Amino acid sequence: MKVLIVTMYHPELVRGGSQQVAYELFQGLKQAPGVEPVLLCSTDLNSPAMFKSGARITGFDQRENEFLFLSHDYDHVWQRLPWPRQAEAFAGFLRRIRPDVVHFNHFMTIGIDYLTLTRRVLPDARIVFTAHEFLTICAAEGHMLRRTDNSLCEKASQVRCHQCLPQRPPEEMFLREQWMRTHLAVVDYFTVPSRFMIDVFARWGLDTARFRHVPNGQDMLPRVPEAVPARRNRFGFFGQLVDVKGVSVLLEAVQILRAAESPPFVVEINGENIHFASPEKRKEIESFLEEEARRPVLEQRVRFNGGYHHDQLATRMARVDWVVVPSIWWEIYGLVMSEAWHFGRPVIASNKGGMAERVRDGVDGLLFEIGDAHALAATMHRAMTEEKLWETLEAGITPPPSRADMVQGYLAAYDAALMVQA
Repeated sequence: MKVLIVTMYHPELVRGGSQQVAYELFQGLKQAPGVEPVLLCSTDLNSPAMFKSGARITGFDQRENEFLFLSHDYDHVWQRLPWPRQAEAFAGFLRRIRPDVVHFNHFMTIGIDYLTLTRRVLPDARIVFTAHEFLTICAAEGHMLRRTDNSLCEKASQVRCHQCLPQRPPEEMFLREQWMRTHLAVVDYFTVPSRFMIDVFARWGLDTARFRHVPNGQDMLPRVPEAVPARRNRFGFFGQLVDVKGVSVLLEAVQILRAAESPPFVVEINGENIHFASPEKRKEIESFLEEEARRPVLEQRVRFNGGYHHDQLATRMARVDWVVVPSIWWEIYGLVMSEAWHFGRPVIASNKGGMAERVRDGVDGLLFEIGDAHALAATMHRAMTEEKLWETLEAGITPPPSRADMVQGYLAAYDAALMVQA
């Protein structure tokens, strides 16, 4: 069985959860008997050196079966590309590869209409679609987060979507929904990394009989040796420095703890891609870090470590006791929570979506009210002062899904897609 995995961004060009998952799946399928995987990742003008004159799809770094889709001028509301020749190149690529299964792990920067293009070019192939957020439902970056007040959105509608994007009339939002449904109609089977997503798509009208829950998995390096600290007062953030990841909530909690003269603690920020944040949030984060750097060393509570590669994760995790996931959106899966648990770190997370589904409050982590910096500050204070709490939560951690677990889940989804089509 030949499987083409289509996804946004190669993880070595732009770090992120969905692209890391796609690459883990690609590597895992290489080990599966009777399976030949091919990977097509997008890149855009954030990596301009990857673009070659006249090229639309190229090989990546001379690696077997790894290719780049060269995307630019992408329409993030309608989720499509304006360039017919890009579609022609994709169609030609499909004809040359001739996969049995085309797995759209992500369509952003490529286009939702490429699902229909795939069906037209390869009528006998099976199409599997993975949702890592709600881009098909929500025109506001798929986060289902109300831009009017930053509250979580439970249901999309023409008027509600117009309120988040006031430059787009309600009629356009209606047409966008029909556009999405038309292209999703060609999908044979859907997968989602968290179960709560199935309910969201069911409310939107999709047939849940064609859905499978496949948790994200990855291979991890072993822990590094570490001394047992006298106090569990070291907190870490890992991930993208974009608005919905809630870094500003964490920084506000630091200020609250500082004003309350809490016991000493440190917060380590590990992340990158701040250029994808809104100008307001970027300025807020950068201003905080600049002010922090001007404080006397003994008064500093936040350290910014920058981005990191996968092989640096063990060392960075060894420097913290708790991993904080303060996301202000649904946080579909939270791969960083798996990483934290692999290294024996309890998680402190917002109490909605994939975070609430995965974190067992009081067992392997702690939950706090989403977006509430005071609640986060209180939870952090409890974490570093309550005797034996860390040891209790660390003992409650169970191993997160591995790459092999995820591969088996997707192989089952591919088999289910074959049966649907048959």
